Amino acid sequence: MRISDEESLSACYRAHGPAVRSYLRRFVPAQDVEDLVQVVFADVWRSRERYDPSRSLAAWIFAIAHRRAVDHLRARRPVTVPLEEAGDPPGRGRSQVDDLADRDRLDRALAELSHAQRQAIELAYFGDLSQREIAERLRVPLGTVKARTSRGLRRLSALLATP
Repeated sequence: MRISDEESLSACYRAHGPAVRSYLRRFVPAQDVEDLVQVVFADVWRSRERYDPSRSLAAWIFAIAHRRAVDHLRARRPVTVPLEEAGDPPGRGRSQVDDLADRDRLDRALAELSHAQRQAIELAYFGDLSQREIAERLRVPLGTVKARTSRGLRRLSALLATP
């Protein structure tokens, strides 16, 4: 098929438009697909003299569609939201820390605990495990887990109370 006049462009659009639309849906946001299909076929019309009829018309059109999709994605500004409006990032299990600064402070305070206390607290609060499950996982008596958790929480509370 030669794309030599508007009628042949119309036939080309009818023949290849749905496939190009489907192809573009994989790469660009749904609200931009129709506009991009129009851009692709406008480009097909503008560059019709460069098409080699001995080659596949569909492949040529899809190459144009691919380039336009890449151009479109590169030109888009990423959607950004001010940090104040973004809300809290997903937390660690049951413990939801108010903001990143508090999370950092909590991480530093946890690092001050003994390994055994930190492990018991992290498994309980961030791993969502019961004290019995922690005892089984660590292969220690339940009373030991309770003591480590209690002492660790008291120490953590003292560390977080100091500015």
